[in-house]
Amino acid sequence: MRRRSSCGIAALGLVLALGGCASTQGGDRSGDDQITAAVQAQIKQHPALAAPNHVYVSTRNGTVYLSGQVSTDLQRQEAETAARQAPGVTTVVNTISLIYGR
Repeated sequence: MRRRSSCGIAALGLVLALGGCASTQGGDRSGDDQITAAVQAQIKQHPALAAPNHVYVSTRNGTVYLSGQVSTDLQRQEAETAARQAPGVTTVVNTISLIYGR
């Protein structure tokens, strides 16, 4: 019986320890939201990136992910440059695709 209690206590300790780790792995969500808003504000200052172009922004742990479609490579680069100017951005991952024939 004593051996079962030891295993149960060890398992409970493991669950509690891993539970604490899980709560910190999500990153600073409010900071990421602020970075996303700042990048979106930067992008809105560039008329060349307005409709019919679509630039989507998401942020995870300070890394900004750009996606969507634009008409030219210059616009793609412009979106990345705008994102890098926002405060708090550590890295930019640009997966914006080019749409030809618009």
